[in-house]
Amino acid sequence: MKKAVIMAGGFGTRLRPLTMAVPKPMAPLVNVPMMEHIVNLLKQHNITDILSVLYFYPEAITSYFDDGSAFGVDMEYVMAAADYGTAGAVRNAADHLQEPFIIISGDVLTDFDISKAIAYHNEKKAMATILLTRVTNPLAYGIVMTDDDGKITRFFEKPSWGEVFSDTINTGIYILQPEVFDLIPYQKEFDFSKDLYPLMLKNNLPLYGYVADGYWRDIGNLNEYQIAHQDVLAGKVKITIKGTKSGNVTMGINCTIADTAKLNGLVALGDNVTIGDYADITGAIIGSGVQIGAGTKINNTVIWNNVSVGARCDITNDVICNDTVIGDNVTIAENVFIAEKCTIGEHAELLSNIKLWNGKSVEPYATLNRSLVQEEKWLRELFTDARITGISNIEMNPEFGAKLGASIGNALGVGATIVASRDSDPTSRMMKRAIVTGLMSAGVNVVDLQTTPIPQSRQSTRNGEFKAGFHVRKSVRTPNKTDIILFGSDGRDMSLDNTKKIERFFFGEDIKRVQQDKVGSLSFPDRQIEKYVSGYIENINEELIINKNYKILVDYSYGLASAIFPNILGRLQCQVLAMNSYIDAARASVNTYDPVNQDEVSSVMKSLGYQVGFKIDPGAERIALIDDRGYWFSSMRLVTIVTKLFLETNKHRGHYRIAIPVEATKEIDIIATDYDVEIVRIKNSHAAMMESTRDTSIVYVGGTRGGFIFTEYMFAADGLFSIAKILEMLAQTGNSLHELDKALPKRHQSKVALPCPWESKGTVMRRAMEFSENKERLLVDGVKVFEGNDSVLLIPDKERGEFLVIAESDDLERAKDLSDEYAQLVAQWRNG
Repeated sequence: MKKAVIMAGGFGTRLRPLTMAVPKPMAPLVNVPMMEHIVNLLKQHNITDILSVLYFYPEAITSYFDDGSAFGVDMEYVMAAADYGTAGAVRNAADHLQEPFIIISGDVLTDFDISKAIAYHNEKKAMATILLTRVTNPLAYGIVMTDDDGKITRFFEKPSWGEVFSDTINTGIYILQPEVFDLIPYQKEFDFSKDLYPLMLKNNLPLYGYVADGYWRDIGNLNEYQIAHQDVLAGKVKITIKGTKSGNVTMGINCTIADTAKLNGLVALGDNVTIGDYADITGAIIGSGVQIGAGTKINNTVIWNNVSVGARCDITNDVICNDTVIGDNVTIAENVFIAEKCTIGEHAELLSNIKLWNGKSVEPYATLNRSLVQEEKWLRELFTDARITGISNIEMNPEFGAKLGASIGNALGVGATIVASRDSDPTSRMMKRAIVTGLMSAGVNVVDLQTTPIPQSRQSTRNGEFKAGFHVRKSVRTPNKTDIILFGSDGRDMSLDNTKKIERFFFGEDIKRVQQDKVGSLSFPDRQIEKYVSGYIENINEELIINKNYKILVDYSYGLASAIFPNILGRLQCQVLAMNSYIDAARASVNTYDPVNQDEVSSVMKSLGYQVGFKIDPGAERIALIDDRGYWFSSMRLVTIVTKLFLETNKHRGHYRIAIPVEATKEIDIIATDYDVEIVRIKNSHAAMMESTRDTSIVYVGGTRGGFIFTEYMFAADGLFSIAKILEMLAQTGNSLHELDKALPKRHQSKVALPCPWESKGTVMRRAMEFSENKERLLVDGVKVFEGNDSVLLIPDKERGEFLVIAESDDLERAKDLSDEYAQLVAQWRNG
């Protein structure tokens, strides 16, 4: 094989400001462009006929490599006419690719033995072979599963921890036969990993995965860029560093180093470098034409070409681009990224996590705590699903909110309209207002629902009138944190594609502001509660509930439901005892099953003889259920009870489907055998619950955390609607909760949470897959292993450094034994 395609069209958005003046493949890696290392690797394996696919700043690449002869290869170029995706871009060059070829990105660092991979491809007679590698944290990549023969069986693009069934990931290096072009449409957006390979899998075409030994790193962000340099210096990757090596120092030509200067650890110098007296350089990579003044300390820093650093400076763990001038006595803290042609005045101090754009100046004696932005904790990604969470008024501050709002606005486009809402917490008010200012500055109109439960906000967007929505709340997981939740025009959580688009604007820093006459509007709509109540009542059997004359207890948890729900319960003519029924952000309980509160509610239920009790979480999405004895049902038992009510009241519906999280017990499967219903197991998250409703055959989704979706009304959990629906179904069946609970099958769960470092989670998942290979298992969210009538779910916690073992059995002691047994296995896998 002599032919290769280098994908060199990336914008390098997440590497900005380093890539403001150069395309990403031309950013220097140990003093030569990243792409040059790829060209050298290909040449080592006798692949010398190279086609480079270009898009962004193409002239920077063509002028450097020219026809390739200076590098011992034959280089041709093809320009992508538009963004047709990875496969679409290569399809446009099909005329150049009439023989087998390898595809590799121009912005990775690797020393894979490509010859071995090609031999494997030929041996398997594959149409496509994906080079795979093992990583400790696979979440940012596409996971690939293969059978014993290496044939690919399954893909997980950008998986959650529960889908990390393997730690082998797609490296973006592919060996292909030209026949693949028959599967790729011409001049249409088409991606290798999202479109082509799933299509090949579906059609059972020969698609293989080769697990390559050696080093591989996707240099996708600033942190990865720094790590790549450290790995090169540490000898973790086999690449050629230009220059002459003497001890731990590799040096170019014409370098002048003062006798009193110290070069510590591993250091690489380009050509024509000058280092002054008593300078102290440790673990640094310094480009050509750099001058470093006397007494300056440089530690773990990458400096590009033609940079001048004055005397007595202190620079730690930073990146400084071409032609920048740094005065005397300057201090630059860690994670500062300085673009080309900047000027830093004498005695200036730059604090951590700052980016300076091209040509920026810092005045002498200035202390700079931010330039265009201070990234704080968000150096790589913002979102978990469609949620951003940060420490209130520290990570979640007004500056962050305004920038996030502007990034959302750029992603939505000028003239779009978005719905905004919040809970009663003061930080939520502050952050919502900050986000709104950013949105308006980008030309987006904002409809402000003010203090509103998130189900009502979702309901406002579900008809497509608005392009998106967001809600700010005190975190339901950690009270000192704030959540920002984004949803799309249908009320569901915002899609991954759109959240990634927002991240590109946020990290890319090229946020556009509109002219004064295009600034977005801010409006406060009338009668939103009335609209919500009207739609709510239309979707329940009001008369059935009224005729039952319910006596119920409702604990509002000091949340927003207390401003809306009394009106609805009045319409339903329920006799209501309300507890904690005023809005108080400081007292809003995030723990539905607080023992003190449970005892209080139970006592009231028993003494007053009320039929049903409900506790609503502060955001009005989830509920807890209490029967007439004052007994609180666990969240797992709650989903069984509500599902039974739904099945019984829909038994004449004909065949239909319901979605239930994989963590829910087998109680659901047992009761479902009496009905014409199919159970679809889904991941254990609200995002997965909402996503499942895109399948129109699914009419109900039961959650394991107190949230329920009745799709004829809404595509997201609404605790207030769930309460009315439960009352309606109880009235329709004539059951009491106590009677219903007694009649249902009972299963037991035993749960163990083991400490597990993030970097070990992928390994544990891989070992769990290997261990369970010959057992009956379910791979939806984590690995659920069946042991006869019992089961064990092994799943990484996506929020904490923990690994969960959840065993289930008819017998509690058996469940405990199983959880202990599997916990010991997980501990062994974790410890290697």
